[in-house]
Amino acid sequence: MKLLPSIAISLLLASPVFAAADPAKVFEASLSSMEHEVAPLVEAMPAEKFNYAPIQGEFKGVRTFGLQAKHIAFVTYEISAAMLGEKNPSAGGPDENGPADLKSKEQIVKYVHDAFAYAHKAVGALTAANLLEETVDPFNPKGKRSRLDSATILISHSFDHYGQMVEYVRMNGIIPPASRPAPPKK
Repeated sequence: MKLLPSIAISLLLASPVFAAADPAKVFEASLSSMEHEVAPLVEAMPAEKFNYAPIQGEFKGVRTFGLQAKHIAFVTYEISAAMLGEKNPSAGGPDENGPADLKSKEQIVKYVHDAFAYAHKAVGALTAANLLEETVDPFNPKGKRSRLDSATILISHSFDHYGQMVEYVRMNGIIPPASRPAPPKK
């Protein structure tokens, strides 16, 4: 089941309709879409709420809002580094939550933006020739994973955590930026 998105994208990219498509442009569009959802959401949460995690219901041990943002950024770095064949430039931390010393909203917002910049570099390096090449598996250094599979996980993983973060901001009375009405046209 985990290979289904990669197989679907592989078939699409191999079809005559997409034969001339540039994989970097295809994934750049998805990455930009994700970035334009995640980054404004992180920026929208007040600094005093970055340590918020739900407590009513089955939420014992879940990440705080700030840890969710740092986790997205760290995993984005991890996957992007694997796609590029580089060492992850971000310091690790417990449970893939990024550097432990990043605490303030300002630091975490910068970390998220920097992770997306690095991801754009990785996605920009995708070509039809290297898309199916295997690189180190970002989640298993002894394993291998295609760049296509890594690029797919890069997008889907972040949207999974984005959905959780949307709930956190809504529980704090904040409308996520992506859900706000568009300003009236002039």
